[in-house]
Amino acid sequence: RASSQIVTSLSGCRRMHLFVWLILGLWGAASAHHHVVDICTAKPKDIPVNPMCIYRNPEKESEGLGQEQEKEKIPDLTNPRVWELSKANTRFAMEFYKHLADAKNDNENIFMSPLSISTAFAMTKLGACGSTLQQLMEVFRFDSISEKTSDQIHFFFAKLNCRLYKKANKSSELVSANRLFGEKSLTFNETYQNISEVVYGAKLWPLNFQEKPEQSRALINEWVSNKTEKRITDVIPEGAIDPLTVLVLVNTIYFKGHWKSQFPTVNTKMDKFYRSDGEVCTTPMMYQEAKFRHVSVPSDHVQVVELPYKGDDITMVLILPNKGKSLGAVERDLNPERLQDWLSSMKEISLSVYLPRFRIEDNFSLKEKLRHMGLVDLFDPDLAKLPGIVTEGRTDLYVSDAFHKAFLEVNEEGSEAAASTAVVISGRSFPMNKMIFNANRPFLLFIREATINTIIFMGRISNPCT
Repeated sequence: RASSQIVTSLSGCRRMHLFVWLILGLWGAASAHHHVVDICTAKPKDIPVNPMCIYRNPEKESEGLGQEQEKEKIPDLTNPRVWELSKANTRFAMEFYKHLADAKNDNENIFMSPLSISTAFAMTKLGACGSTLQQLMEVFRFDSISEKTSDQIHFFFAKLNCRLYKKANKSSELVSANRLFGEKSLTFNETYQNISEVVYGAKLWPLNFQEKPEQSRALINEWVSNKTEKRITDVIPEGAIDPLTVLVLVNTIYFKGHWKSQFPTVNTKMDKFYRSDGEVCTTPMMYQEAKFRHVSVPSDHVQVVELPYKGDDITMVLILPNKGKSLGAVERDLNPERLQDWLSSMKEISLSVYLPRFRIEDNFSLKEKLRHMGLVDLFDPDLAKLPGIVTEGRTDLYVSDAFHKAFLEVNEEGSEAAASTAVVISGRSFPMNKMIFNANRPFLLFIREATINTIIFMGRISNPCT
């Protein structure tokens, strides 16, 4: 998934590009380094990560966790502030997804990393003040958390990252890598650099954007390509970097996992998939019978199943509308509370699971969706307030655009694998008297950290046949 934000500066009559943000998220085979930082064991007082400005939500009580958090049972060994932040990220994920779904037709697949987007804009928030900061807090739902968590949000983002990215084992891998590429002739705010490096592991790499913009673009694209096993190439398009660009930030999130219970390849057959437009296509359909956590919710007309990866820390949750219920209707009604209710009510049962084998890529602009959600000033050269990024107290910076790119592959093993099987179109008889989860029509998916339900990736499969 790559998200690219271009922040621009207005100086006299000239607009100077300041940022290109790239957020990459993949599910599949890639190589990425995890920056080990002391912040994973540090306390807030040990590493000051105070941005230039903070925002106070006038409608929130001043201290402690919110009433909602106080009523909840926080998972064991979970920092309550990290729990708050994870829930705020989930609220943003659901709201942004609805804006994205509204902008696409029902037959288009969607895949993204809301965590990547939240993290990138949290880093933007580092240098924001005034109404720009307020809108960032509101749109990304950071205003829904307590003031203590909010004031130290970068510290607790680091704690969340530490929790997520320690999940690597022999069977699965969840890692993040970040980098700042800066115009070598400029001086960036020391606090901004320090927090970027300590919290997000984003060290500054000086490049010559002024004299060699195309060469700089090639170097950054090569770095991205190397981090993603060449899965994402040319992520920065021609013209995005020019002599006025001064900073590029790259954030990668990468997951590779093997199913705890794999789908036997001999069970995969070509089968029908019923698209929302009434068309029918054929696609390789995987099958297995095993014990999975599952719930059928007649009142909401959905089935929900959880497919764990080895290690059980990361799982894929599939939400399948009942026949006659459109995926669009499920999307419109979905919210964090409803999703949590479904997840909490799942029970382990013996289940026959049919799931398409598929690979999708998705890319889209974030700008208009975020503006519709209320993030207006950041994209306006006359209104944006980002004084905390470069030295000399400049106030002429703004984000000109933002892009996101994502990749997902699901197969029998769970991870990306270069295997193909000759298959024959044939009928299939369902087992008698068994619970069946047959994803032969559009469905939603989430890849999440199971304990605190941090949504790492999410999307929908409307057409696996492409």
